[in-house]
Order: sequence, then structure tokens, then C-alpha cells
Amino acid sequence: MATKRELEGQLAVVAGFEDPQAALEQYPTPPALAAHVIHLADLHDDIEGRTVLDLGAGTGMFTLGAALRGPARVIAVELDGGPLATAIENRRRVGTRTPIHWLQADATRLPLSIPEPVTVVMNPPFGAQDGQAGADRGFLATVADVASVSYSVHNAGSKEFIEAFAADNGGEVTHAFSAAFAVDKQFEHHDEERSEIDTEVYRIEWNN
Repeated sequence: MATKRELEGQLAVVAGFEDPQAALEQYPTPPALAAHVIHLADLHDDIEGRTVLDLGAGTGMFTLGAALRGPARVIAVELDGGPLATAIENRRRVGTRTPIHWLQADATRLPLSIPEPVTVVMNPPFGAQDGQAGADRGFLATVADVASVSYSVHNAGSKEFIEAFAADNGGEVTHAFSAAFAVDKQFEHHDEERSEIDTEVYRIEWNN
């Protein structure tokens, strides 16, 4: 089994968004953060032999990280066909043989049932763009319906919202930690070539 550092190296080849959409908050998950989250999930026996669901998969960073840790299958759900095509090409770069099912669909309206037990890993929209406040709520609602455990990345300051949502929907936050999220300049409203967003990662156990 690869170490966390080795996993980060394997994920470093994952290509990001060719034509990112600000409205969808399409920022590539940094390999270091993805490796840390996947490693943590692996240490809690939340990946091996299970179905892993990546909601808002983008170009496949979490999908491929999970696929390298021995799940029964990974299901990647992404609304935008462009990033999904990049994700499929990224699988060739990474080289995993784990069954991966690529699904172009709205992660807040899953069109299929998921084989249990299900672990969700996701970096949903933060809702930071105008008119997008609460965008991660729909993703969490899907998680509450299908997952037994989830790992998700959210904007800093989300603790009260995440804990309340979990409590109201049959979940309990078991772990939380802060994480820096490096973002390269890709939209006109970005002033710097590279900046860091303060984020928080939550592990939640659900009654499913």
C-alpha cells in the first residue's frame, strides 16, 4: 500500500480543468489535500472493499485517489462533460485498474441506487460565488441519503452549519480539521497568480 506521500506523487499527474467555470466553482483539488483525505479514510477502513462515491468529481482527483486504495468500485458523478472527459484521461495517467463508473449527472439528483456500504469523498462547491450561497447543501443532502460515512471539503467557518446539518439528517461529525487549499489564477476576479483558501475537512458518520 502506498504511503500518503507516495499517493500524493501518484496524484500529481492528474490534469486540472481546461476551461473552468466560475459559476460551478471549478477549482482542482490539490494532490496533497486529496492524498491526506484519502489516507485518513483508508486508516478508518472506509475505502477498501467499499463503494466510494465522488460527488462533483471534476477531473477525478478524489476518484482516482480512492481507486488506488482497493475499493470494490468508485462512482464519479460530474455535471460538466468537459472535466469528466479529462478525468477519464487522467485515469490512464494514474494507471489504476479498480472499476470506475463515470456518470455525467447532477450530484444533487442522483439517477441511480448505490451498492452499500457507501463512502462519499467530495469537494463540493463552497457557494462563494454570487447567487450560489449554500451550494454545498444539496451535495450534503445526497450524502445523507446514500452514505454511511463521508469526507468533504468546505469553506472555512462551516463548522456550525455542517454540525447542524449532520445532526438534523441522521449524521454525526467525528473528525474535523483545517486545510490550506492552493488555487492558481484562472478567473478574471483573481488578483494573484496563486493564493490559498482556508478550508475545513469533515468526516461524518450517517445512519444509512
